Amino acid sequence: MRPSILQLYPLVALVVLAGATLWLERVTRGEDGAVRTDQRRDPDFIAEQTRLVSFGADGQQRYELLADRITNYPLSGITELERPRLRYDSEGRELRITAQSGEVHDGGSEVLLSGDVRVHRAATAGSPAMSFASETLKIWPDDERAETSDPVVLTQGKTTAHAGGLKSDNLFGTLDLLGGVTVFMPRNSRTPP
Repeated sequence: MRPSILQLYPLVALVVLAGATLWLERVTRGEDGAVRTDQRRDPDFIAEQTRLVSFGADGQQRYELLADRITNYPLSGITELERPRLRYDSEGRELRITAQSGEVHDGGSEVLLSGDVRVHRAATAGSPAMSFASETLKIWPDDERAETSDPVVLTQGKTTAHAGGLKSDNLFGTLDLLGGVTVFMPRNSRTPP
């Protein structure tokens, strides 16, 4: 019994695929026989005026990241951000974070912001707006944590605090000021009874 062309088709397809694989491997080798990695150090994509949105398992938006320019380097696994702006909306309270630059590591589980980092949390009934400024801030968006070891100036209402660093859990639901903390709290004006 002679094989038909339809029976030989899978074998021909495998031979073509193997030949293409060998050709691609030889094309990507340099003259010395080593695999060229210089092309892999270049960015694989650059995006300008970008908006990235993260959603939770329930389908609700968790946070939004805007940047003037995003450059991804696949070899290092780092994505660089120019003028990143991060916005959370948690329990009806908006939190905005801005910086001059940033880096995203580990597929977005860690974000390092640097250069004039500013954070602003909107006021709610009974709680005044809060803002702080620092030179750097490391954020774990999925865990809703942040920290910096650089000096910070934190303002909430008329109260101002200066500290050597900061740790935050649940993104500013709880806040620890670290090292050399000084706080200015103006007196409340009281009316006599």
